[in-house]
Amino acid sequence: MKAGWREIMLAGVLVGIPVASFFLVFRPQNREIKAARGEIEHKKGVLDKLRQESARSDDLAKSNAEIGERIKQIEARLPSTKEVELIVRQVADLCTASGMTFPEMKTGKAIKSATYMEQPIELSTDGLFSGFYDFVAKLEQLPRITKMTDLKLRRLPDANGRLEAKFTLSIYYQDEGGTK
Repeated sequence: MKAGWREIMLAGVLVGIPVASFFLVFRPQNREIKAARGEIEHKKGVLDKLRQESARSDDLAKSNAEIGERIKQIEARLPSTKEVELIVRQVADLCTASGMTFPEMKTGKAIKSATYMEQPIELSTDGLFSGFYDFVAKLEQLPRITKMTDLKLRRLPDANGRLEAKFTLSIYYQDEGGTK
């Protein structure tokens, strides 16, 4: 069997079409597919990061809400300007109920802080140590926020077990009058 120029040409076309298809069609499509897969992987990574940030954002929102609730609870323990006098009376009543003498009180200048005011009051009282201890324990149980500083205890020389107590009691409150 002799192969003529037509058969050779037909064989060339039959071999050339797949080779040309590989270089002209399949190779560029494979590059595009590879690039698309890379882009898909990149977008999946970005999407995973966004999911993590969203979850973190939800956690932060939840934490912010919890902190807001705690702040409201603490602020509820802060009396208004009008209630400070009532707390001073409560402290004096606690002092006398604990067996101490009625306290001498000297009010200091109110100190403004971020969102609250601090009213320092210098107190002086005397009585038995057990009564003072009882007074401090009851003072600690008050629902309002107070702080005792500059505590000075002095034993009275004429009586056994009696002492004189001088301290500064700070009462924290919300300033409703806008005092600066």
